[in-house]
Amino acid sequence: MVSRFSFAVVFVVLLLYQELQFIKAQSWIRAGYWYSGTGFPVSDINSSLFTHLICAFAEVNPSTYELSITPDDEKSFSSFTNTVKKKNLSISTLLSIGGSAANSTVFKLMASNVSSRKPFIESSIRIARLYGFEGLDLAWVSANTSSEMRNMGNLFEEWRKSAKSEVAENSSSSELILTASVKFRPSMDFTSYPVESIRSNLNWVHVLPYDNTTFPRRNSTASHAALFDPSSTVNIDDGIKEWIGSGIAANKVVLGLPFYGYAWTLKNPNDSASITFTGPAITSGGDMSYKDIKAYIKRNGASVKYNSTYEVNYCTVGSTWIGFDDVQVVTIKVAYAREKNLLGYAVWQVADDDNWVLSAAAAGKVLKRLI
Repeated sequence: MVSRFSFAVVFVVLLLYQELQFIKAQSWIRAGYWYSGTGFPVSDINSSLFTHLICAFAEVNPSTYELSITPDDEKSFSSFTNTVKKKNLSISTLLSIGGSAANSTVFKLMASNVSSRKPFIESSIRIARLYGFEGLDLAWVSANTSSEMRNMGNLFEEWRKSAKSEVAENSSSSELILTASVKFRPSMDFTSYPVESIRSNLNWVHVLPYDNTTFPRRNSTASHAALFDPSSTVNIDDGIKEWIGSGIAANKVVLGLPFYGYAWTLKNPNDSASITFTGPAITSGGDMSYKDIKAYIKRNGASVKYNSTYEVNYCTVGSTWIGFDDVQVVTIKVAYAREKNLLGYAVWQVADDDNWVLSAAAAGKVLKRLI
C-alpha cells in the first residue's frame, strides 16, 4: 500500500518538474525557424547553437479548420523533434502555423467564432503532442482589421485554456508553449494587436522587424531591418519600444533576426550625395540569403562596409548595392536585445546562414573552423 508520504513526494516532484520546464521555456532564448520550402535537410541543422527550433509551416484546412500538414511535409515534420535532439538533447521545438503564404481568408474564417476555433485548437494540440513538439507558434501575419485582431485575442485565450486543460488531464506532460509571430510594432493604421490577450495567454511573441523598407516603398538604399533610423520611426528600436509601451513585458518579446538581405540597382553609382535605386537587382524581388550574399561578395572581390547610423552592413559592386546583417550587426542586435531585457532572439531562417557563421555569432560562440 502506498503511503501518503509517497504521494506527497511524487506530487512535489511533479511540481518541481513543471516549474523547471517553465524556467527552461522562459530563460534566454536562441531560436531559429526552419522552413520546409527551402529543402534544407532537418538533419543538417546545427541545433547545438539554439535553445528552440521552430518547424514551419503547418496549414489550416479550409473546410474543417483543423490543423493540416501537407503530404510532402509529413515525414520531416513528424520526425523533426527527434532529429534535432540528436545534436542537442535539451532543445525545445515548436510547430509554426501559417506564414506569409498562408490563405488569409481561411485564417479569418477559422478565428471568426468559437465553433471554428475549437477544431483548430484541439487539432493543433493533438498534432503537437503526436509529433513531439513542445509548443505552437501562430504566424497569422495577414491579420490587419479590428475584427481579426479581436478574434485573434479570443483565439489566444481559448488556446491557453485548452492547453491548461490538456495538462490537467495528463499531468505527465508539461504545458505547451504558445507563441505568435507579430509585426514589428503593435499598432497599425486602423487597429492594433490584442495586447491584453497576448500578455495573459502567450509565453512570448516573435517580433519580426524586417522587410520594413523594401522597394518601392522607399526608393533609397536602406536596411530592411534597421536597428535605428534618425529620420523615421520605421526601425527596430522604435518598434520594440512601442511593443513594451503597449503593455507587453520586455521578457515576453523575442527579437527577429533576418538572415537575408536585399540587392538594389543604384540609379547613379557615382553620386555619393544621393544614393537612390531604380529597382531590385540580382533576383526578381531583390531578396538574397546571407549565404548567397557572401558568395556574391567573394566572387566579385567586394568589401563589406558598416553604417553605424542604421546599424547595417552593406557592399557595392558596380551599380548593385546590397544591404544585410553580417556578423558585426547580428552581434550588435543581440547585444541590444540583452540591453533591453528582451527574452531572446529568433532567426529567419536557419537555411539562409553560411556555415552557421551568423548563428554562432548570435549565440556568442566561436566555431571550431574559425579558430
